[in-house]
Formats: sequence, structure tokens, C-alpha cells
Amino acid sequence: MENCFGIKTPFALCHLTFYISLRSMFKGTNKHQLLLHFIVLIWGFSPILGRFITCSTMQLVWFRILFTQVLILSYVIFTKTSLKVTTKTLLKLAGIGVVIAAHWVCFYGAIKVSNVSVTMAAFSTLTLFTALIEPLILKRRVLWYELFIGLIIIGAICLIFSVEITFWQGIMLGILAAFTGAIFSVCNSLMIKEANSTAISFIELWFAVIALSIYLGCTGGFTSDFFILNDQAILGLILLAGICTAFPFIASVSLMKHLSPYTINLTVNLETVYGIVLAIFIYKENKELSITFYIGVMIILLAVFSNAYLKSRNERKKLVV
Repeated sequence: MENCFGIKTPFALCHLTFYISLRSMFKGTNKHQLLLHFIVLIWGFSPILGRFITCSTMQLVWFRILFTQVLILSYVIFTKTSLKVTTKTLLKLAGIGVVIAAHWVCFYGAIKVSNVSVTMAAFSTLTLFTALIEPLILKRRVLWYELFIGLIIIGAICLIFSVEITFWQGIMLGILAAFTGAIFSVCNSLMIKEANSTAISFIELWFAVIALSIYLGCTGGFTSDFFILNDQAILGLILLAGICTAFPFIASVSLMKHLSPYTINLTVNLETVYGIVLAIFIYKENKELSITFYIGVMIILLAVFSNAYLKSRNERKKLVV
């Protein structure tokens, strides 16, 4: 299907959404926000690599964490960074690590049972969940427009679900990935006050791999085939761990000293734009999906960035008062 300018509609919608996203997100940015945008750009390749890596979801997540931990440990040894935390903090990080493991299993599981575009559309509900979870954990009031925009996002997801019913598993897992992602993002904004970002990342990911190992051990997942990876999977995992995980994970946790969980998760919505655009060009996913899907995605992203505008306007009013 083409629009009046002769451009294929999915590309036109993605281009329009991309333009609006960039204008909204880069307005008034500082150095911390620019670093965050760079990190999100890197994360945009994560779902692409998730589809490229041919092993199972559990293998992908388990080996991703393991490879990442080797890199972080090398960094810790080289920089002599302290990993010391209190017992209370250790227990908190352990719980967050389990949530991170669940988050990645849901995220890459969604890609495996659907595709990148469907997963990223469902994952864009991250801002909605953050708007609901952040007031509970950070003890602030819920804003009316966040709830209203949340209803719009839910409506758009229902629209996508109605036309892409064959991908219902991917949609549900993508929403669960957004929910768990919102939980650990908000929790880490508190943990950064108790430990350095490297220690937080290293400890959380170790408990994530421990949780996965216990699950795999109890369910018989640790078979001889589990540890066999082909060359494509190994290459993809190295890229995923080295480029898309180790540095971005530590840097994003560190940024929580300077940016709110809401701002971070709002910017992470650009990952949806990057992921879908890359999936169209690399995997030709626009041939697998209907125009209604892209309309639903655009509604979600416009709602998200409208939320950003309203939030920034309210904060400016507070400063004036």
C-alpha cells in the first residue's frame, strides 16, 4: 500500500514517527540525555540480534548474561572498582536480578514467537507501566494525564492485537517484558544511592544467571545440547554481550544519578522506533504485518511523546511558581 506521495505506507509512518520522536526527545537535551540517546540507539540493535541468534530463548539469555559478566569482571579488575555492598543492599540487588532475568526471557521469547516489530510495539507500554509503578515506589502522586494516555496506549495495543492475532504470544510476552523492565528501572533509581553502577550491574546480573540456572536445573534444561552453539549464535552473542549489554547496562544505571526513571524509560521508547525501522530494512517485516499494525504503533508513540510534553510543561510551571 502506498500513500499519495508514492511512498510505501509502513515506511512513511515509521519515518513520520521517527521525526516526531527525535524532535520531542532531543529538545533541550543535556550531556546526560545525549549519552542516554546513544545507549538507546545501541539497544535498538538488541532485538535485531535477538532474531539473528539462532539458539533458544533460554540459551540466548543465559549465555548473554554469562558473556556480559566476563566483560564486566574484566573491567572491574582493570579499574579496581569496588563491588562491596551491605547485606541489605545485596538482598535487594538479588531480587532485582531475578526480575531482570524474567525481563530478558520475556523480551527475547517474544521475538522468537513473533517478530521484532510486534515485540517492540508491545514493549512500548514500558512508559505506561513506569507511570504507574514509579508513584508507588518513589512515593509521588499519579498524574491524571498519565492515566488518560495510558488508556490510549491500551487501546492502541488492543487495535494491534485485533489485526495481528496470530502474534498474540509475542504481544503478551512483550507487555510482560515492559512490565518487568519498568520494575527494575524504578528500583535501580533507588539502588544507585546505595552502590556504584558497576557493582549494581555485576551483582544483579550474577543473580539473574543464578536464577536462570536454578530454573533450568529444576526443569531439566541443562542438557548436553544446551551448551552447543553454532557459529552464528556465538557471533551474535558476542555482539549482544559486548556492544549491547555490558557498557549500556552500566552506563544506564549510572545515569539514574542524573535522570529520573520516567525520563530514562521515556527515552527508551525510541528503541521501539529504531527496532522497527531496522526490522523493516533488515528482515523486511513490513511484508509480514498490516498497515493497521503501524497505525497502532504510531498512536502509541504519539501518546508517549505527548506524555513527555505534558510532563515537561508541568515541571516548567512548578519552576515558575
